Amino acid sequence: MATSTKIETMRVVTENNRLTVTWRGEEILHHSPESPFLFVGKGQENVKMFRGNFDIKDYVTERVALPFIIVRNNDNNGVEIDFTSYPDGPSVVTVQLVQSTDEIKLVFQQANKDINRFWLRLKANKEEKVYGCGEQLTHFNMRGKNFPLWTSEPGVGRNKSTYVTWQSDVTGMAGGDYYHTNYPQPTFVSSRKYYCHVETTAYADFDFRNNAFHELQIWEMPKEVVLEGANDFIELVGKITDRFGRQPELPEWTYNGIWLGIQGGTDVVEEKVEKALAKGVKVGGVWCQDWQGIRMTSFGKRLMWNWQWNPEVYPNLDTKIHEWKEKGIRFLGYINPYVAVEGNLFATAKEKGYLALNEENEVYLVDFGEFYCGVVDFTNPEAAKWYKTVIKDNLIGFGLDGWMADFGEYLPTDVKLHSGEDPMKMHNAWPTMWAKVNYEAVEEAGKLGEVVYFMRAGYTGIQKYNTLLWGGDQSVDFTIDDGLASVIPAALSAGMLGNGLHHSDIGGYTSLFGNKRNEELLLRWTELGAFTPVMRSHEGNRPYDCFQFDDTDRSFNQLAKMTTVYTALAPYTKSLVKQNAEMGTPVQRPLFMHYEHDEETYVIQYQYMYGEDLLVAPVYEEGVSTWDVYLPQDEWVHVWSGQEFTGGDITVEAPIGEPPVFFRKNSKWAELFGKLKEIK
Repeated sequence: MATSTKIETMRVVTENNRLTVTWRGEEILHHSPESPFLFVGKGQENVKMFRGNFDIKDYVTERVALPFIIVRNNDNNGVEIDFTSYPDGPSVVTVQLVQSTDEIKLVFQQANKDINRFWLRLKANKEEKVYGCGEQLTHFNMRGKNFPLWTSEPGVGRNKSTYVTWQSDVTGMAGGDYYHTNYPQPTFVSSRKYYCHVETTAYADFDFRNNAFHELQIWEMPKEVVLEGANDFIELVGKITDRFGRQPELPEWTYNGIWLGIQGGTDVVEEKVEKALAKGVKVGGVWCQDWQGIRMTSFGKRLMWNWQWNPEVYPNLDTKIHEWKEKGIRFLGYINPYVAVEGNLFATAKEKGYLALNEENEVYLVDFGEFYCGVVDFTNPEAAKWYKTVIKDNLIGFGLDGWMADFGEYLPTDVKLHSGEDPMKMHNAWPTMWAKVNYEAVEEAGKLGEVVYFMRAGYTGIQKYNTLLWGGDQSVDFTIDDGLASVIPAALSAGMLGNGLHHSDIGGYTSLFGNKRNEELLLRWTELGAFTPVMRSHEGNRPYDCFQFDDTDRSFNQLAKMTTVYTALAPYTKSLVKQNAEMGTPVQRPLFMHYEHDEETYVIQYQYMYGEDLLVAPVYEEGVSTWDVYLPQDEWVHVWSGQEFTGGDITVEAPIGEPPVFFRKNSKWAELFGKLKEIK
């Protein structure tokens, strides 16, 4: 006998070894003996790590379908389903199916103990698009590719056909590929207006290459699989952030201007800031990652990972930090979850047993590139409590109003943790644990809403604990996969999962194998930064090889113009940040979020809506002065010329200082937008 339950437009039917879930009248899950939903098996992984880059191989010894099911009603608003190998056979996997509102939840209850590989198949169609899976820098629409989900260094170059990627692979396994990311997440959003989330921290691989199904591979029995739909994408992202949490609003001082990335000591910072202010640059903060000291390596300028003020590099900073604050300029620093062997923090952590161990029960030392560090073991509550004290005392207590909370991706898979948990399962969990340490330190200090920290690493749950995301370490060039362009799909994909506050290193970071930042790249990146929630520059890993903001009058003048644009937009941007905090709607949005009936918008990944009323199409190629833009059907006004358009493919003039930006003519913010062209 068939049973069916209708919940708004989500429908579940179980009948004769068949299980079907439909959303808006279309199948999103189907199980039958001819087309099983669940496959299980055994595998043995081989994992090698070198400086945050992972080589992961799997040898699958068994994979079998579970084509038959036995359905039993229970008292928990759902049914229990046994997946079996043959009709009426013993249960191999038991799942509880729970229905509520427009959500279906598959709760995995038990599986045969020797199974360690699971493959789940969801229904797909040829026209469907999929987004999310954390922060993806090469492909916003992930259809046609598979995406291993493992937090790691994102790779240098990230395209196996380029010279920089090849050299990075040869010299350090660091070249990366299209799917490498600091922030993966086992969650995807379908163009059919539903999302799928798999609750797991194990290695996973989401495969979207088949026209008929999406196959999700997980290296453990997942805790649950959630399918939830909505009427539109704004509502859908709201439901996603209901589940994972929402970022708080940015501090008011954020909107005062750019956070200038400067290194070199107190005098250097003061000189550069005064010169920038004299040139008309709007400066909201100085970000000095070397506030706790530097070390030089073959990679370039690195930091001394001992998280406290270094008075030799920054003399009088304890007083200067307050003088700058009185002038409206905040001081931001840097910290990460590792401590260098040379420092007093390492000595303290080692003495108290706060560091993760190796197989010999000695402190596990991680190679970060010609220096070694201990891993603060956040599975030890006392270690986490101690590290929060380091943040509260050495950063907040010293006067910092923000910092880069870097790394989180390097947890080795052969480390011994205080909790005894498997590091293969904890590796992906680590970035969220690191974010939580920062969040609780700020909260306990009573500084939520005043202090902001920004992270590149992430995983499920990062949304609640990370005040600001940044795109990681891009190359200092125009390459499509690892340069300026890559931060646009990064922001869009992360935003689909509730990380609506995103920005990037203006000018990029990584300079290797002759790859050096030029003036044009920095100026084009500055244009992009003006239309993101936060503007922040970076000197890069080799500052003296790369063009800097104060190298020419032209760069100073353009920085002054674009920071003035940024500060002029502050009332609008603040309204978007507030919406992100209250509803989960990202500041940078895919075009289809507001033009869902326009099929063209679902494949555009290098343009974005900045809120509902601005469309931004950054110039990401070198040596061009015009730019092709797609506009959905609406009444649009080109910011710089005032020319009006109604939609379609257009070409506009795009000299440096006038990035292709358009506003909706009928926007309530039209008067504000119309004044931007007056900024010189």
